[in-house]
Amino acid sequence: MAKARISVIGAGLMGHGIAQVFAAAGHEVDITDPAPAALASVRDRIAANLADLGQAAAAVDRVHPRESLADAVSAADVVIEAAPEKVALKQDIFAELERHARRDALLASNTSVIPIGTIAARVTTRDRVLGTHWWMPPYLVPLVEVIQAEGTADASVTRMIDLLTAAGKTAVHVKKDVPGFIGNRLQHALWREAMALVQNGVCDARTIDTVVKASFGRRLPVIGPLESADLVGTDLALDCHVNLLPDLDRTPGPLPYLEQLVGEGKLGFKSGEGFRPWTPEEQAALRKRLADHLKKMAQEDAAG
Repeated sequence: MAKARISVIGAGLMGHGIAQVFAAAGHEVDITDPAPAALASVRDRIAANLADLGQAAAAVDRVHPRESLADAVSAADVVIEAAPEKVALKQDIFAELERHARRDALLASNTSVIPIGTIAARVTTRDRVLGTHWWMPPYLVPLVEVIQAEGTADASVTRMIDLLTAAGKTAVHVKKDVPGFIGNRLQHALWREAMALVQNGVCDARTIDTVVKASFGRRLPVIGPLESADLVGTDLALDCHVNLLPDLDRTPGPLPYLEQLVGEGKLGFKSGEGFRPWTPEEQAALRKRLADHLKKMAQEDAAG
């Protein structure tokens, strides 16, 4: 694919990683952020990631910090917004993108759960608006969900998927603009049941994580949930659902237990305790295990 000019709005955890992916694939990337410190450090953070992954350091030379959104998007073929998950903020950004980006530029949001149609409520050129939900860290997790909203042209979806695929990502087409798209709907359904089991005294949080990691979690890298259902048989899946589904948690909103934890200031790693206590050493060890695991899988993918 011909090289494109990419613009990334936001230089934080997701934005700098998205910029890195495109720069490593040979594209020129303009990036902006309203926080001066984030913008000033973005190239250093990308350079550190490239060094850690053993990738060519020259990629960082293709990343160009810009002080204003207008400067960042004026020449862009593709714009990806990676701002905080605040509806009003994203709506303001997209209204500004429509004013400053070329008419033929794709406008994408990296939102995790907000419907694209909501974000683009004030945009009139809806044919070029879509979602690209990346997973953290973007340069290690291969999936990008490409969300087609109401009014998004089929050609825009195809163009984005082709661009992402050429950059080495696993791009999937989400055909309906629902909150959470695919991955986060699945993930949070699991989280809700996990929290409910702890809330109801069935087990503690450590047991939940042990059960997942030591059972079906072992299979997930090679067999998805519907592949697994086909493997055991849809008749068995039906029998299990008849007996199990009526007993699963159906709370329509956040669980009281989760609200209690937040109300008590138990915010997980941020505060040193969430569903369980975390020492600084335990936090560092888990972060390292996760990073090592993702890097190993990325290396295996690259090796074919």
